Amino acid sequence: MQIIQNIRDKGAAIVIGVIALSLIGFILMDANLGSNRSGASGNASLGTVNGEDVDNEVFAAKVKQIEDQYGGRVSGAQTYQIRQGAWDQIVAEKVLTSEFDKLGLQFSPKELVSIIFSEDAPQQLKQAFTDKETGKYDLAKVGDWWKNQAKKAKGEQKDALVSQIVDPLVLQTLYTKYSSLIAASGYYPTWMKEKENTENNTFANIAYVAVPYTVINDSTVKVTDEDVLNYIKDKKEQYKQDGGRQISYIAFSANPNGSDTTKTLEAVAALKENFIADSNTAVFITRNTSSRNFNDVFVPKAKLQGAQKDTLTSLAVNGVFGPYLDGKEYVMAKKLATRLLPDSVKCRHILIGTVNRETGETTLDSAIAHKRIDSIAALIANGANFDSLEAKFSTDMAAHKDKGVMTFDEATMQNKAQFAPEFGEFLLNEKGENKKVVKTNFGWHYIEILDRKNPTPAYKIAYFSKEIVASPETENTANSKANKLSGEARSLKAVEEYVAKNNLQSNKVDVPTIVKENDYQIGGLQDARQLIKWAFEAKEGDVSEPFNIQDQYVVAVVSKIVPEGLPDAKTARPMVETLVRNKKKADVIKTKLTANPTLETAAAAYTVQIQNAGADSTLTFAAQIINGLGQEPKVIGAAFNKTYQTKVSEPIAGNAGVYVIKVNSTATKPAASAEEIANKAVERSKTLSQQISSGFFESLRKQATIKDKRSKIY
Repeated sequence: MQIIQNIRDKGAAIVIGVIALSLIGFILMDANLGSNRSGASGNASLGTVNGEDVDNEVFAAKVKQIEDQYGGRVSGAQTYQIRQGAWDQIVAEKVLTSEFDKLGLQFSPKELVSIIFSEDAPQQLKQAFTDKETGKYDLAKVGDWWKNQAKKAKGEQKDALVSQIVDPLVLQTLYTKYSSLIAASGYYPTWMKEKENTENNTFANIAYVAVPYTVINDSTVKVTDEDVLNYIKDKKEQYKQDGGRQISYIAFSANPNGSDTTKTLEAVAALKENFIADSNTAVFITRNTSSRNFNDVFVPKAKLQGAQKDTLTSLAVNGVFGPYLDGKEYVMAKKLATRLLPDSVKCRHILIGTVNRETGETTLDSAIAHKRIDSIAALIANGANFDSLEAKFSTDMAAHKDKGVMTFDEATMQNKAQFAPEFGEFLLNEKGENKKVVKTNFGWHYIEILDRKNPTPAYKIAYFSKEIVASPETENTANSKANKLSGEARSLKAVEEYVAKNNLQSNKVDVPTIVKENDYQIGGLQDARQLIKWAFEAKEGDVSEPFNIQDQYVVAVVSKIVPEGLPDAKTARPMVETLVRNKKKADVIKTKLTANPTLETAAAAYTVQIQNAGADSTLTFAAQIINGLGQEPKVIGAAFNKTYQTKVSEPIAGNAGVYVIKVNSTATKPAASAEEIANKAVERSKTLSQQISSGFFESLRKQATIKDKRSKIY
């Protein structure tokens, strides 16, 4: 089952089965549809989606899949981000597969086979079975694998095949079917098309009086808690909030101070003479635990980083510059060598291979290969045709298609991890050699250099550095301050008094948003999961012991426990106070204007001018703004109320003020051509389908009953 082993060897780094769910805010990748839908392994439940358990084992497997895509090297806040992503994927899968079942959407074995044996096959299959010579997906090899290995897989191999290839493919195909049905449900009827054409072509010209809310001083309009609560009750869905905690915290920095910086500088400077004298720079850098590794490459001046590049390139060989400050490090730089480095080198070669590149097994004795390549070199020197010899003898299958010709950039030639160093050294030689027999780990090569482009000076520079870190004394000082606060102030009021008494206002952060139970960051703290877990076990007003987070010691206090539902007046006030105040101002302004004003009496009441809008034919029913007035949809609607063509409107409470309007006239723009109307209809249909496609999942998610219990375990 080599394909599955290849997947494991690469750490599942290839993301497959990627479904175009950016429209709904999630990406379903590597989805294990079968196990996710079973929910019956008997492990701890992390929650439910529409009554179906989210199994902890399934969740952990999903997390591991995503971690593997990062090479398994994750920590801190990234760990929590991955867990959140895994949860979101599982929820999306369960919500969607429930819809698939309701509609009877199915995926047949024939579909599976037809996709695997097509250009739509999963990416890792295409990579595994792409012919190296032709670059095409080799269906014969796929068929052999499917017949002799895939269909006979058992146990762990079968599980890997199903979870990493089959299930994602099933889910992707079902999603495509479902989303296509959703997109196709968009319908643009003729009556709507005709109505919108009329609305877009008809424009109004109005006279109006605008009384801005600023005519009434804010201080004269009192907004009570009852006003705030009544306002949000009328808009429950808009202001409904999840439950959580309001948290404040006081942070004491444990970042390096001036003394720590000086000590780091002195430590680096003390090694300068040894750095200059030591002939084995790579060993010196490792032995003295530099924070930067030795990079054995030549770099053109243009690609050197930092403001010191002019100084570094002008150094004598083995000259050292520094220590100098670079970010959070003190650095010394040593110039080791200079050479001319081309942007790229074009060459051609013939390889007599001695090993199998995939298995590492010896295929030909090195001495025999050496004699053979020497003979080939002699034949070419005596006028033999290179192309004929390359086609007959070279074992480099990848280069065959270009008759052995290859072009390499300077980065590839210097990459000892991916490029045979002996091959690269010859291509970069400054002796003027253009032809040579070279031995590498792959075998014996005859190489001819055809072209070197833009050779420029490049420099091998070694960097020795030490990161500036906090000393134990700095850490202890910050920790002591946090412990002192936590020990002396054991309530919200006591914390506020302590902060005021000790001038710690700049250390205090009042997190403006509600912290939810499964959050992992608050305020500027990116890795605050443990603090949040504490907050949901604490009572209102409780003060925490110090948490060590991101080079600082943090003492937190639960300012308030926020229940699910509508917020209280104090919480809601910042969100709606201006809106409520303007509503009250509108009532005052309307009273002064009376119910049936004229434009003249309205203007006189607040000493404002009668103005006009729409003469430029932009005031249509479909308009988003009124030129000179702004975004006032109620005024736009009133401009097309036939009643106001014969009389002045009653006062209209808008976004920025109260308006009284009179429709002077309505007119129609020249009719669009049949082609323009048809094109607009097509665009409108596309827009409608896109709106449906982008919004359907969020609607499904809101309708679903989702219970999240992850915080009990994670």
